[in-house]
Formats: sequence, structure tokens, C-alpha cells
Amino acid sequence: MIAIVLDVVLNSLYSIRSPLTWQSALTYPVMPPSAVIGLLANALQRYRNNEHPLKLLSEIENKVFWSASRLLQPSIISSCTISAIVKWEMKWGDKCTNVLVKEFACGTKMQLAAVLKMSALPDEWIEAVKRTPLTCGDSESPISVENVEVLKVEEFEGTECTTFFPVPFEEDTQLIKGTGISYWMHERCQQSGKTFPLKCYMVPIMEENGLLVPTKLTVKSESRRILSIEKLGAIIA
Repeated sequence: MIAIVLDVVLNSLYSIRSPLTWQSALTYPVMPPSAVIGLLANALQRYRNNEHPLKLLSEIENKVFWSASRLLQPSIISSCTISAIVKWEMKWGDKCTNVLVKEFACGTKMQLAAVLKMSALPDEWIEAVKRTPLTCGDSESPISVENVEVLKVEEFEGTECTTFFPVPFEEDTQLIKGTGISYWMHERCQQSGKTFPLKCYMVPIMEENGLLVPTKLTVKSESRRILSIEKLGAIIA
């Protein structure tokens, strides 16, 4: 297997809405696994411009073994009240807008990574993420790709490791050292069967004077597969 790693610059405020919220839209501080898959599929679909988005999304999702993101620099989350247009045509006296509370995050750099069930990466993947417009969460949150790398992935020896990426938080996952915040996230974009479960992830960040600062976690897992990505270290798959 190989990994594609993107270092991205966040060009504005970003909002990655948690599916658990609606009227008060809360944001993730990092892109969940499903958002990383969606970003890769969106980039390829725009680059090729000849395939149905859902067909390509299914193709990409089958090739992704693991995906995640992490903060490279501190971020801050704040909420604001926005006015959303709910109808364009109205009669005199009707209401055409609605007031919503929405969270936004403000940061500068993030790293996205995906482990692929492939031995080599087609050139079009690199060209796609470099040349197409990409966003972090909603369509009003543009990002710029600062660096793209294709790295080797190997098996990690042992059951205890230190990682900078989110960790699936389950009964057999033991936190040895470090500080994190747990979030419910989707691992995939497309529903399989009748259920579409959210998984609990421990994200290696800590709140410090109002800032969300990236950290690292030392964990032990007996059942989860542990891999090592060249230059990036261990991940819990």
C-alpha cells in the first residue's frame, strides 16, 4: 500500500458541519475521514470532467483503506449568527430569511492523508489535487495545496505506538499518554446497507487559552491494525 499526503493552506474561515447538528451547525476542527475521501473524489471528478460524481466516489472509496487529517498549526473555533435565505419568491409580509447559529474555525495549515490499496499512484491523482479548486468542508472554505507526497506504508511492529492522527476510540483502545478531544465521525461517504454509523475518534488536540493546539497520542490497541507511513509515523487503521 501507499499513502497520498497533502499539506494544505486554509485560505479563509472553514466550517465542516457535524452531522449531529443542524439549526446550530457545529464544526469539526479537522476534516473527518469521509471528508478526505470526498475531497479526493471531487478533485478527480473535476479533473476528468467526464464521469458521474457518485460513480467516481464509489471507485475512490473502494481504493481508500484509511484516511484522516490533522492540524499542523493551532486553530480557533467561534460561532456567529448568520442570515440564510429560505425562499426567493415571497408575498408582502412573508418571511424569506432565517437566522441560524453556525460555528467556524480559523487556522492556517492542515495535513490530509489517505492510505490506498494500490502499489503505485496514477499521475492524474497528483495533477487533480494540484489543479482543481478544493475546499475544506463547505463550498465557501477554499484551500490551497502547498505540498503533495506519495509515501510508503509498512506494517508496524507491536501494539503500542505514538501517533499525530485521530485514533478510533473503542473498548480495546487504551490511551497511554497524551491529550485529545473525542468526536463522532463518518469513516465513509456512502451508506452501506440500512445503517450509516458514526464512529468515535480521539483527535490529538488540546484547548490552550482558547486555541486548539495539535498534540500527539500514545495508545495501545490489540485488535486494530497499526501501520507506519514514511515520514509521518504510526497510524491506527
